[in-house]
Amino acid sequence: MASWILYLLPVILFAYPSSAARPQALVTPLTKDPQTLQYLARFNQRTPSIPLNLVVDLGGRYLWVDCDSHYVSSTYHPTPCHSSLCSLESSEYFCDYCFSSPRIGCKDNTCGVWPDNPFARTNNPGELGVDALSLFSTDGSNPSFPISDPSFLFSCAPGFLTRGLAAGASGIAGLGRTRAAPPSQLAAKFSFRRRFALCLPSTQRGTSGALFFGPGPYNFLPGIDASQSLLYTPLLSNPVSIAGSYSAGEPSYEYFIGVTAIKVGDTVLSLNKTLLTIDKKTGYGGTKISTAVPYTTLETSIYKSLTSAFAAALANVTRVAAVAPFEFCYDAKGFGSTRVGPAVPAVNLVLQSEAVYWTIFGANSMVEAADGVLCLAFVEGGRRTMTSIVIGGFQLEDNLVEFDLGYSRVGFSSTLLFRRTTCSNFNFSSSTR
Repeated sequence: MASWILYLLPVILFAYPSSAARPQALVTPLTKDPQTLQYLARFNQRTPSIPLNLVVDLGGRYLWVDCDSHYVSSTYHPTPCHSSLCSLESSEYFCDYCFSSPRIGCKDNTCGVWPDNPFARTNNPGELGVDALSLFSTDGSNPSFPISDPSFLFSCAPGFLTRGLAAGASGIAGLGRTRAAPPSQLAAKFSFRRRFALCLPSTQRGTSGALFFGPGPYNFLPGIDASQSLLYTPLLSNPVSIAGSYSAGEPSYEYFIGVTAIKVGDTVLSLNKTLLTIDKKTGYGGTKISTAVPYTTLETSIYKSLTSAFAAALANVTRVAAVAPFEFCYDAKGFGSTRVGPAVPAVNLVLQSEAVYWTIFGANSMVEAADGVLCLAFVEGGRRTMTSIVIGGFQLEDNLVEFDLGYSRVGFSSTLLFRRTTCSNFNFSSSTR
């Protein structure tokens, strides 16, 4: 899709009034920032409505925006301290007081929360408020008219909290397993099951993926319904939160799945299986899915086992100097090409049974780290990393991943390249008609 279409989207939102009809589902485009490798979603907020680019954080508690930079809206309302909306976000909020002249984001006796920026590893007090938020309705094939939630709960944050975010980002869209996150709020507002799906784009130049809220289908040109190829695995609970901000005793609101084994081609990796399970007392171990890291991060022993298997399989390919943050890099001329990327052994993340596995092909395992250089796109996380396997953004690209909170499961398509489509093939261009 041409980049000018993305710039037209906010104009279209102004051109058509919000409909009172209940949508089947909602959709918004996702883009990839080439400098930070972060993924940004387009939300329209406030009255009058303006477009906001928000960095997607699967493990985020809620949506927060910078309210220091000219926040103007006739429909903004702060959330009073001790109100039911305040307790919806957390059981351990605080009463916020403003030490400057009152304004949006700084008013006395409001619900104080802790918006978090995992990319800069920082958080800061912020004010909980409500305002109008709009997204496109969709039938799963095309966006249609904008739909507005006039009382969407979010957090105002100080402007400096956007440091470390992609240029032009106004905040973070946290999509975690909380009642205040967009998947739960939008499902409650529009009466669909708590379900959302990510399809991250693999290119950084003028095309977009898609973020869906609500049920499928998820149709990509030329008429491919990605929901038909989903395999499901249970969502697991980590009883110990490992987020940047959380309440005492609160379980994690991130997305954990149960990887039981890893294969590189036909080779089953030798792993310390205790690392693959979540320690219920400490929260250590296990596997989570994250958009806060650009590449899959592995505990040291898992990393060494995987890279050793790959190095053996690629023994006949010329190895070249490492390109940070990658250790195993090769001359790109040594690889054949396939529909699913460079011809390398597939990585299979075996889940609840041998019949259910997430396959990572060359397009998601090898990255062009320099001109003519392909590197194994996994990084070492250390020996005492909190989570043993963190599946990062690059491994999710051109994969449709559905998070079904109602049924507590994750559906994944593996690469859409096998089906001759990509995440950039959702028909956003129809919204310009």
